[in-house]
Amino acid sequence: MRAILTVVGKDTVGILAKVSQVCAKEHVNIMDVTQSIMQDLFVMIMLVDISSCAVPFSSLQDELEAIGTDMNLKIHVMHEDIFNSMHRI
Repeated sequence: MRAILTVVGKDTVGILAKVSQVCAKEHVNIMDVTQSIMQDLFVMIMLVDISSCAVPFSSLQDELEAIGTDMNLKIHVMHEDIFNSMHRI
């Protein structure tokens, strides 16, 4: 099972490190990542494998969203099936 993880907010040091740290702690494998800095905004999209996740998906979402709140970022995690359904024509 995979999920799409997005991060948007003002660029600061340590964003990728903190998100990656949570993923490693919860046994979430980062399969692909793209990031960009647009003026002073940080934008990142990750494709992650959640099949070995150590916590329920909702707990992972809450943990990442809490980091986003602490860092003044918007972090959103969406299961791949939901993502695909939303973008199907």
